[in-house]
Amino acid sequence: MSNHQTPTFSLPSHPQRTLIVVRRVGFGLLFFLTLAGGWRLVINQSDAESLKQRNIDSLSRSVIAVRSRPGEVSHKIVLPASLRGSTETQLYARSNGYLSVWHKTLGDQVKKGELLAVIDVPELEQELAQGHAALAQIKVRLELARSTLQRWTVLNESGSAVQQELDEKRGALNQAQADLMAAEVNVKRLEKLEGYRRIIAPFSGVITRRSVDVGSLISAGTQELFALTQIDPLRLSVWVPQVYSDDVKVGQEVTVRLIEEKDKLIAARVEHVAGALDPINRSRQVDITLPNTDGKLLPGSYVEIAINVVGGKASPLVVPANVLVVDQAGTHVVIVDAEKRIAFRPVKLGRDFGREVEILQGMNPGDVLVASPSDLLVEGETVRVVETQKKPEDKPKDKAAVKS
Repeated sequence: MSNHQTPTFSLPSHPQRTLIVVRRVGFGLLFFLTLAGGWRLVINQSDAESLKQRNIDSLSRSVIAVRSRPGEVSHKIVLPASLRGSTETQLYARSNGYLSVWHKTLGDQVKKGELLAVIDVPELEQELAQGHAALAQIKVRLELARSTLQRWTVLNESGSAVQQELDEKRGALNQAQADLMAAEVNVKRLEKLEGYRRIIAPFSGVITRRSVDVGSLISAGTQELFALTQIDPLRLSVWVPQVYSDDVKVGQEVTVRLIEEKDKLIAARVEHVAGALDPINRSRQVDITLPNTDGKLLPGSYVEIAINVVGGKASPLVVPANVLVVDQAGTHVVIVDAEKRIAFRPVKLGRDFGREVEILQGMNPGDVLVASPSDLLVEGETVRVVETQKKPEDKPKDKAAVKS
């Protein structure tokens, strides 16, 4: 029989220490699990916020932002005009007839009261001769009635005449006197008409048009004979747009430039300013007087008028033309506020420079504008702003770009 020994197990000699170790390991494991769970919760929450932000960003629109730049307070407006004489008139006949002779023709200088032409009116001459003859007859009848009344007055004093017959003689004298007055008035009228045969210059100037020739049939009041223009000084009228209408004053100096002489500028002054705006073109008429002592400037010439205007103390703003929104309510710009929300603001436009326009009212210098705004944008919508890189652009030419 072999010797077989059964193994034996021995318990720790310090059971209290072992329990402490187990507890510590358990608490450590529990702390680690808690820390890992909290970390996972933070990661999940961060991922959720990121996903939410990405969703918001994907749903919100992106807009291209531009900014305004300051414009110029003082500038020139250039307006077209045509030279006219200080006084212009068309001469017509007051009697019918045939043109017998003309003394002045196209381009001649004439003085006030100078004879321009003569009209032959045979019927009027005959009527005037008949009027003189009738006047002479009435004068003879008047003398006879006067002498007859004197004789009947003497007879009446001696008692040899009837009172009724004396009254008849006195009535015949009064009628003859009335007929004489009527005949004299008729003769004066015919002489006045006969004087209209002579076409006289009403003022000094130059003949700019002659519409008849010798032998032409003249109709009273319907056919122009001559056009007369006073060329010193000349005057011209321009229509200033409403936005600048208050900046033009009487006595203000302007410059006139002829198209054929672009380098030559002529000084002129504002003579009159209309007291109201034209309701059709919303502009104000301004009359300008231009000296022409040498007579080289011709009426009817096309010129350009440059007027210096000062829009006000505040400098206007210049923005790209693609920021404007024009609808039934007027002209607006789309602005992004500090909270990235859309706002529509009505504006008042100034000059148009082509790629840029001038804003006189409706926005502030620091406003962020939306370039080429979409029709889908609505008031108060939140958007993402994409700033554009500024490119150097040419400034508007010479402070003056307004032409009508």
